[in-house]
Amino acid sequence: MDQGITPERYRVIPRTLIFVLHRSRVLLLRRAKHKAVGPGLYNGVGGHIEPGEDVLSAAYRELREETGLTDVTLHLCGTAMVDVRPVGVLLFVFRGELPEDQTPALRPTTEGELTWIPIERLGQHALVPDLYVLLPRVLEWRLSEPVFHALITPQPDGQVRVRFGG
Repeated sequence: MDQGITPERYRVIPRTLIFVLHRSRVLLLRRAKHKAVGPGLYNGVGGHIEPGEDVLSAAYRELREETGLTDVTLHLCGTAMVDVRPVGVLLFVFRGELPEDQTPALRPTTEGELTWIPIERLGQHALVPDLYVLLPRVLEWRLSEPVFHALITPQPDGQVRVRFGG
């Protein structure tokens, strides 16, 4: 079936990006020093959507693999297109909350160090550049609201420009 896929057209790699909240804290991953993108910086958890896998199943798999957490209900709260060419990255952004009565145990991961960071102290941590704009939108999002859509454009100086649609 011809889908109109040609070399001149923009292509994307689908990925999940997940933020879990618990008692006014957000779970972030300090990326391992050997990582090519953002080594030593904090980011949400997540990763590639594998062939034959739907977006939500990929998010739950990545959450389980990277954190060991299984008792979290995830909600799609946004999408973000990372405009790197010729192949971009399409992020499906999820938010979940761990039940208040649970005490989460964090396990080591090869991806980096997991940390529960108090929301009011996020500014004291070195985040991947787009999180300074994207994470407040995730934290403000409510289940009754539509998902947000963002375009993330890396800049030559290593920073990013984030623009929200609509």
